Order: sequence, then C-alpha cells, then structure tokens
Amino acid sequence: MTPQAPASRLGRAIDSAEETLIAITIGAMTLITFANVVARFGFNDNILWALEMTSFLFAWLVLLGASYAVKKNAHLGVDALVNLFGPAGRRALGLLAGVLSVLYAALLLKGGWDFFAPFANLSPTSGRFIPTGFEDVRGQGWYESLDIDMPAFLNPLFSEWFNEGERYEKIPLLIPYAALPVGMALLLLRFVQATIRIWTGESLMLIASHEAEDAVEEASRNADKDEDGDDAPRKEA
Repeated sequence: MTPQAPASRLGRAIDSAEETLIAITIGAMTLITFANVVARFGFNDNILWALEMTSFLFAWLVLLGASYAVKKNAHLGVDALVNLFGPAGRRALGLLAGVLSVLYAALLLKGGWDFFAPFANLSPTSGRFIPTGFEDVRGQGWYESLDIDMPAFLNPLFSEWFNEGERYEKIPLLIPYAALPVGMALLLLRFVQATIRIWTGESLMLIASHEAEDAVEEASRNADKDEDGDDAPRKEA
C-alpha cells in the first residue's frame, strides 16, 4: 500500500525539503561529473574539487535515500517466512520488525550525532547505547575539506558559529558530515511512521510488496498475447 501524504503542515514541509534536497543532490552530482568529463577529455584539464564534492554528495544521497525508501515502502526484503502466516501473524511480525527498526535507527542517530558533533564544536552524548548526558570534548570545527573552496558569502556565518571567528579557506567538514545526524533523524522518523501505519492497519510490512513483480508478469503476458495476435494469419480482403 502506498503511504498517504502527511496531513500536517510540518509533515508536508519535511517531505518537500527531503525530496528537494535529494533532487538537488542528484542534479549537482550529474552536472559536476559531466563538467569534469568535458574538462578532462575536451580541454585536457581537471576540476580539482570535483571528486571530493561528488563523494560528499553521494554520501548525502545514500543517507537521504535510505529514509526516502522507507517512506515509499521501497526497501527490498525476504517475505517467505512472513507469507506463511495469516493477516494477524503478518501484522504481528510487521510490528516486531518496525519496533526493531526504530531501535536500530535510534542507535544510528546517536552514533551519527556523536561522530558529527565535535566537527561542529558541539557535545557528543555520553553512554554506550542510551544517551545519559553530554560529554565535553575538544572541538574540531576548524577541520576543513581538502579541495573545495569555501563560498565567501557563507564564511561569516560558519566562521562565527563554528570556528571562533577564524575564516575558512575550504569548506568545513561539518557540512558533509551533517549528513549523518540529518539522514539518521529522517530514517528514525520514517520507521516510526511506517510502524504506526502497520499498527493502524494501513500496511502489513516495512518492505516492498510484490506489486512490481506482478506488474512485470502481467506486462509479459500482454506482450505474449500481442505476439500471438501478430503471428496469426491475416484474412485476405
């Protein structure tokens, strides 16, 4: 079952921001890669920062795509065991999978925040699995990328907030590393929403159904029918 559009204004805003960011990321990766290919083979030159930029964008795309696939019920899975049960059993297993996925996403969010926080001069959480507070660590907001120049209009904002007023020559690593807490927060949100859909009966599983496979089989059958019709002898006028 296709997930319904969120009813709240906040939900629609989050969906719109997520889809827009994914589209911008894919578009930027395509343009940068194309420009670098043209520069290399057309002008025997190279865009120095292209590889690093596309690597950072790809990381953003993968983490955002994980949550987006949960929202669209597009993750693949094995349902051989689930299909042995009736509707009640499938719902119970779906709820169990949803709860485990929520816990897993929460752990990923904690780990993502703890890795990202020092690069933004923020405090990671204490505790191995469950946050018990915040730890004081040495800030690493001055860490920069290797090749990507910092846009001049962003420097005043980022340097004041994250680098004690010191200007950046290259973009700070906190920008690409922010994909971890952002992506994991969205993944947690989507798993919570998916689990609620199973609880309310709007869906039975977290994984993709066989609708696409059935559609392919139906299209194949229709194609076979068309071929049989074409091969049939035509009546002469």
